[in-house]
Amino acid sequence: MTDIETLSALLHRRHSCRAFLPDAIPDDTIEQIVETAQRVPSWCNAQPWQLHITRKAETDRLRTALYAKANTANQAPDIAFPAAYTGAYKARRSTCGWALYDAVGVTKGDRAASSKQMMENFTLFGAPHLALVTTEAELGPYGLLDCGAFVTAFTLAAEALGVASIPQAALASFAPFLRDWFDLPDNRQVVCGISFGRSDTTHPANAFRTDRAPLNEVITWAG
Repeated sequence: MTDIETLSALLHRRHSCRAFLPDAIPDDTIEQIVETAQRVPSWCNAQPWQLHITRKAETDRLRTALYAKANTANQAPDIAFPAAYTGAYKARRSTCGWALYDAVGVTKGDRAASSKQMMENFTLFGAPHLALVTTEAELGPYGLLDCGAFVTAFTLAAEALGVASIPQAALASFAPFLRDWFDLPDNRQVVCGISFGRSDTTHPANAFRTDRAPLNEVITWAG
């Protein structure tokens, strides 16, 4: 395989895993994922991302507390969520959501079932590990941009080592809870979590894949 074929294969194989096996990942494998992901570029090489990574026992403790908090608390993200999804963005979001619901047997109008599936975010989909990603507040949007590049690289490095993952912005909804849990200083903003482990390939939530926009919706040629 050429380098571009290898990269393309990883990108096509990677998906957002929504059901994990409980088996823990060795520390040295996790360190290899992070060390590889850190090769991404960042503004002035600032590398604003910092990670808090839970081992299996701590993940289990956290998921129980986080699920309870998500059932009782109001959302309070450090970073504002999108104001709206319109046009193509709304259509893509809807297509993705209904593909997931179809895979797990949620029918249109079944709000109880769709809410139950949404709340699986706060069980971390059964993953044995969570990497909480934070950025330095004073770096603003460019710190967030750099963290986004890191998250992408993390998921690809994980995939290359046979480790499934899912970046979860939903976890940032409860930034104050996570700040207390991990004893984060005020200057660190919660960007997202990445739940990871081995995929439960028999679970229906892992049976669907999202598509990508055609190039004519992405590229505007100049000259």
